[in-house]
Amino acid sequence: MDAQVHPHADAHGAHAHSPHLQHHFDSLEQQFDSGKLGMWLFLATEVLLFAGLFCAYSVYRANHPEIFIYAHQFLDKFWGAVNTGILIASSLTMAWAVRCSQIGKQTGLVICLCLTLLGGVGFLCVKYVEYKAKWEHGLLWASQYNPSHHGEGHDEAAAGDGHEDHSEAPDPSAAHAATPPAEAAAADPAAVTPTVIMTTSAGVVVERSKILPAAMGPMELAPDTTGHDLHGKEPQNVQTFFSIYFMMTGLHGVHVIIGMLAIAWVLIRSLKGHFSPAYFTPVDLVGLYWHLVDLIWIYLFPLLYLIH
Repeated sequence: MDAQVHPHADAHGAHAHSPHLQHHFDSLEQQFDSGKLGMWLFLATEVLLFAGLFCAYSVYRANHPEIFIYAHQFLDKFWGAVNTGILIASSLTMAWAVRCSQIGKQTGLVICLCLTLLGGVGFLCVKYVEYKAKWEHGLLWASQYNPSHHGEGHDEAAAGDGHEDHSEAPDPSAAHAATPPAEAAAADPAAVTPTVIMTTSAGVVVERSKILPAAMGPMELAPDTTGHDLHGKEPQNVQTFFSIYFMMTGLHGVHVIIGMLAIAWVLIRSLKGHFSPAYFTPVDLVGLYWHLVDLIWIYLFPLLYLIH
């Protein structure tokens, strides 16, 4: 009786020489498809993770829109746009790196991986600048929220020295008003000035306008220009926005760091010549992960920085 031949024996024998083929796969193609399916499943769990945060953002924004309208003004749209451009460019270089590995261009693969890694470094540097500004101004999460108002030091220096300035407060009993006579108004209308001249007990002449100040609109529409609350009237619980901001951007930053570590690992292997048109699975899978990181930021940027 002839011995039965395993249906995949030839395939196994043909690919047994490949150091990249694991023993539980019949071919490199099967190994590639299995790895890519596993990566897509992992990315689905990542989407579910961020979906919870996006739901929290939606619920809080729907219930307290005034918090988000006020607090988003403290975010720097310029740096947010710079980071968006950096990640989009890095996504392009990552896709180019995958293509270079598929066609066997080793030099192009190394260059594109280096550019992608440089993009990740640039992104983190910009986030450091943003986080540093929030830290210095006390715009932090939950109980750590303690904003510093510009202009308080100037106001305290003017009013907190312990001495009252009586020269600026006119004494009504000693003050008198002087207005142009009717004859002067008839002879020269330009001589009529809409002011009241008052002399205090200290002999200081104070000139005050008789023109009433312009009507002030609601604080939500007309921001205070005295040095306090330059972004409008501050609502309650602004720390809610910054808690969500740091949670979402911080978690995204962790994913950027993980992606950079994966890219560095692929870069080291590419320098050793591990990849070729016959085997480029790690480059492709790391590229998928990096594209997801970029995609999440494309949603975070408008939601946190742009939407009023």
